[in-house]
Amino acid sequence: MNLKSTSLILILFLSATGFSLSPVCAQETSLRRLSLEDAVRMAMKTNPDLLTARLEVKRSDARVLEAWGNAMPAVDITGQYVHMIDKPVSFFPDYFLYSFMKGIDSTYPKPSGQFVPISFTPAFNASASLNVRQILFNGAVFVGVGAAHIYSNLARDLYQAKQVETVTRVRKAYYGALLAHEAFDLMRSSLQNAEDNLKNVQLMRKQGMVSEYDELRATVGVENLRPMVIQSETGYSLSLDNLKNTLGVTTKDTFVLTDSLTLQPVDEQLIARAEDLVVETNPGLSASKRQIELNGAVVNAERSNYLPTLSAFGSYAYSAAKDQFNFSPNDFYKGSQVGLSLSLNIFQGLQTFSRVEQAQLEQRKSEEQRIGLERTLRTGLHSILGNLEQTRKRIDAGGRTVEMAERGYKIVTTRFLSSAATQLEVNDAQLALTQAKVNRVQAIFDYLSASADLEQLIGRLPSYALESEQQ
Repeated sequence: MNLKSTSLILILFLSATGFSLSPVCAQETSLRRLSLEDAVRMAMKTNPDLLTARLEVKRSDARVLEAWGNAMPAVDITGQYVHMIDKPVSFFPDYFLYSFMKGIDSTYPKPSGQFVPISFTPAFNASASLNVRQILFNGAVFVGVGAAHIYSNLARDLYQAKQVETVTRVRKAYYGALLAHEAFDLMRSSLQNAEDNLKNVQLMRKQGMVSEYDELRATVGVENLRPMVIQSETGYSLSLDNLKNTLGVTTKDTFVLTDSLTLQPVDEQLIARAEDLVVETNPGLSASKRQIELNGAVVNAERSNYLPTLSAFGSYAYSAAKDQFNFSPNDFYKGSQVGLSLSLNIFQGLQTFSRVEQAQLEQRKSEEQRIGLERTLRTGLHSILGNLEQTRKRIDAGGRTVEMAERGYKIVTTRFLSSAATQLEVNDAQLALTQAKVNRVQAIFDYLSASADLEQLIGRLPSYALESEQQ
């Protein structure tokens, strides 16, 4: 195998798994066997994006309680104590005081036309009150309760979308790691074949059956493969790091993947119903429909500003006032009241009209976005179904090609040992075999990735993922 062909094969594997050829220096400290089901279960518990979406669901439930709280009575208790250090005064004409005081004190001086400061404020005041307020009718409050429930359902739809997205990412990362491992094994197998071929060439060289050029060519082929094996091992390590990042676990843990990159055909009935399932069960489309409902609730909430607000209120209070701080229970007087309050906005400078119009436009935007999303989902589905059909044909053809390439490699190596074939023919046969294996495992990876995309598109979660969610 020449250097150029081998490099192209290695780049094909590493680009398919989405990694660069940078070295990995992390030190792993623990070991764990990991199947695809185990990886999905782990991600359902530890993936940070999924944890964030789960917290948003809880937050939406809290908003429902908050909305109901606006429709419930408001009860508060207030207390107040005041000490007037400098009491406020009012000015009265002295003849006003004279008319009042002359009957009490005959020696009280006659009025002179001056204003006299008088304070009617006691030095000490104390009070306590219980206040209750209940909204009897307010359109925004009742619409807000419904909107909060819609928002809660929207958060759950988004959480489900994040679930299927996370499962798809885990599956693709796991398949990518398996593909990188296949590349690593393939490079090691190619190196082993090249080393075995070099031993045969060296033996035949001693016997004078081949030229020095053939020996040099076989030696160069071995040395060219060694760095490829190292790079493929690095690619496999990077693919494992990507899987750990998707799972949301530390890179210090070492996983041994227990599954293999084997074909898992998609159920034909699922493919036949995929067109309808996308519209019925896609969580993103469901969230889009829920957003339209939420925007409709916002329109109604803005319109409710045209309606009056009717509320009932009541209060019960104790209060006392004295010029000296020597309060006793007999100094306090109680007071109570109940009533109704009605308010109606007559004109707000067209603000309510403008807000209603803006809310209606937002609702129309959401409807257009839903139509666009549905169109995009259908287009994506057609692409995925096409990929499944194409990759399945590639897998079937690749299996036959690998069988023929293996047979051809055995024939040419046998002929080479009997001096009936050249070293160049051996290299070509090795390259053909390697390329055939590459094409087949790449086709399997593409098929599994397309099947993962299909299940994400229809919003399907595997049963073991749901079990992990319920634990």
